[in-house]
Amino acid sequence: MTNNDDARATNWRERFGRWLPVLGVAVVVYLVAAYLVVPRVWRSAVEHHPDLSGGPRVTQTANGIHGDPVNLALVGSESELVRAMIAAKWFAADPITLRSSLRIAVDSVVRRPDEEAPVSDLFLFGRKQDLALEQPNGNSPRQRHHVRFWRWDRAVDSRPVWFGAATFDERVGLSHTTGQITHHIGPDVDAERGRILSEVQEAGQAQEVYYMDAFQQELQGKNGGGDPWHTDGRLGVVLILPSANPDTAARNPSATP
Repeated sequence: MTNNDDARATNWRERFGRWLPVLGVAVVVYLVAAYLVVPRVWRSAVEHHPDLSGGPRVTQTANGIHGDPVNLALVGSESELVRAMIAAKWFAADPITLRSSLRIAVDSVVRRPDEEAPVSDLFLFGRKQDLALEQPNGNSPRQRHHVRFWRWDRAVDSRPVWFGAATFDERVGLSHTTGQITHHIGPDVDAERGRILSEVQEAGQAQEVYYMDAFQQELQGKNGGGDPWHTDGRLGVVLILPSANPDTAARNPSATP
């Protein structure tokens, strides 16, 4: 080995020696971050979000047939939920009566919008929906956005949880399963889920909005009218902004059993 080779080797060892402490610090920082800090952050995030995995997945019709899939959950009191949905420009649906049924039939024929058109009953937890709301689409109740909510028997930080099934009524027709007159829903239930989450957030009523992955085990199916639906399996969750006065009560906009 020549003198030049010896000099280069010496210089390399000196430079490596200077960088060795920096490299050691970098390795320690990586190990701490990867194995201590990041896992703790993820655990905190998971613990912060309520565990809704025990919630129901699919509604049922009065005949016990699978109905619309559950695709969102709102956390808050009844008055907070009503306030949030009204602020997002949703309307309370009338209960089904002979009068309301005749009205929606006439409105469909003359193409007159009906913000309070009745919504058929679906069942969760052995009872029909606690709340039903809708948004008109165009000039006829043949098409509308609608959502049903059921209160869960569990709470998150003493706040009620409301599971919802949101779908879009594309047209009026005959049920593929019973032959009864019904609304046929659009297959993209995820679009309706995202619509409500966005509108509640844009209305300034959301404390937090997030998605729970792999909530739905079945990613496609058919509802009680035989209409197909598909989903990415996520549950959309909104923690509603708490009321300044939690004792304020709101009138139930839908018939409660």
